Amino acid sequence: MANRSPAIKYTQLFINNEFVPSASGKTFPTINPATGQKIIDVAEADKADVDVAVAAAKRAFQRGSEWRNLDASARGRLLNKLADLIARDTEYIANVETLDNGKPYGDSVFDIQCAIDTFRYYAGWSDKIHGNTIPADGTSFTYTRREPVGVVGQIIPWNYPVLMLAWKWGPALAAGCPIVLKPAEQTPLTALYIAALSKEAGFPQGVINVLPGYGPTAGAAISSHPDVNKVAFTGSTEVGHLIMEASAKSNLKRVSLELGGKSPLVIMDDADVDEAVEIAHGAIFANHGQNCCAGSRTFVQERIYDDFVKKATAKAAARKVGDPFSEGTEQGPQIDDEMFNKVLNLIESGKKEGAKLQCGGQRFGKQGFFIQPTVFSDVSDEMRIAKEEIFGPVQSIIKFRTLDEVIDRANKTTYGLAAGIITKSLDSALVFAQAVQAGSVWVNCYDAVVPQAPFGGFKQSGQGRELGEDSLKEYLEIKTVSIKLPVKN
Repeated sequence: MANRSPAIKYTQLFINNEFVPSASGKTFPTINPATGQKIIDVAEADKADVDVAVAAAKRAFQRGSEWRNLDASARGRLLNKLADLIARDTEYIANVETLDNGKPYGDSVFDIQCAIDTFRYYAGWSDKIHGNTIPADGTSFTYTRREPVGVVGQIIPWNYPVLMLAWKWGPALAAGCPIVLKPAEQTPLTALYIAALSKEAGFPQGVINVLPGYGPTAGAAISSHPDVNKVAFTGSTEVGHLIMEASAKSNLKRVSLELGGKSPLVIMDDADVDEAVEIAHGAIFANHGQNCCAGSRTFVQERIYDDFVKKATAKAAARKVGDPFSEGTEQGPQIDDEMFNKVLNLIESGKKEGAKLQCGGQRFGKQGFFIQPTVFSDVSDEMRIAKEEIFGPVQSIIKFRTLDEVIDRANKTTYGLAAGIITKSLDSALVFAQAVQAGSVWVNCYDAVVPQAPFGGFKQSGQGRELGEDSLKEYLEIKTVSIKLPVKN
């Protein structure tokens, strides 16, 4: 049940299974984006706190520690227990998520269910991570071991706070790695609550640490720390560059990055227009447009272009924006003042550069960071709204003639996170899926993300993969062991 005033239980840093104030004593406010008002002050971590948390994680990873001595199957049981506790407290967590993030309450519940699914998926992997025996030449008995990489730093964004935590914790904990997590400064509250649940679940001291703070201080300290063996980051491409640089300058730690996107959704003229409008609407407006793989370039074949624009505009204009705790609300506010102004600036650029504004284009209401669902037609590839990641509720509809043409145009971007095509032609679907430069390709659907399938980007949309078996590889080293035998049998 939605409750716009949940009691906030945890606001301090979580280090070594205890909530503690920051070393500096500093705090920062977390803001309700629906009102622009402060929710509560949260302890602000910086380098000194990162040092303490990394030391705790390093102790948890020492030979002979409780964590290292756990059977792999026991790690799976801990992950399942954590999933059970999140399920138990779904209502409370969803209320805190909606308060802190602004997404509709029903969306928060959905995200939490997906997070539970992710934890259960990786719980099943814990005792299935193994090496191989290798038929080496000569008298060697050769085998491989897959071992945890060690202490990992994880930095997650504000658009899916609970879900991104699960995407990061699940594979790392299944692999046996202790964690130092920095949640986004805009949305720290649910991460702290789930940290408390991890202690209740029985995770040993030092295995999970959560440090709210800012990127240039806490995030940078994690990225450059000599005792962090791997960093996993989801966020902007610009910060991804900084993390790669910090890794290179410190200890060449392993890095996985899930970054920005400007994903094309191609609608062929054999598609059912009403179905295409529905899919394209969800592809861009889901989560207020605050989605790294949003279908933010809507390419529509010329024969059905005008009909599509008319119907897409009507659907966007009817989208219910407002209080995220109210039943029926489809879209809440953007996350903060900075993103609110960025989106409005890009909308203005679309108007100035000659795109046709079909609906929206302004703020919604008088308080908070709400923006009207916005649709532009007559968008050209050179416009900012067609090139830059907007991260807001703005649909840019672009006309094309042929499949070959639209493939070339879809690939003319520095990004490559996702892509989609809506068509009744199997030939068109397969040609597009093989030719488009994107880590995920969705045919006659969009955002079909499941724990079992890898997710990640080409080009400057990142490197490495989240989810699936492939995500485990980001947290594992492969060791080859060869033993000389007296005879070859």
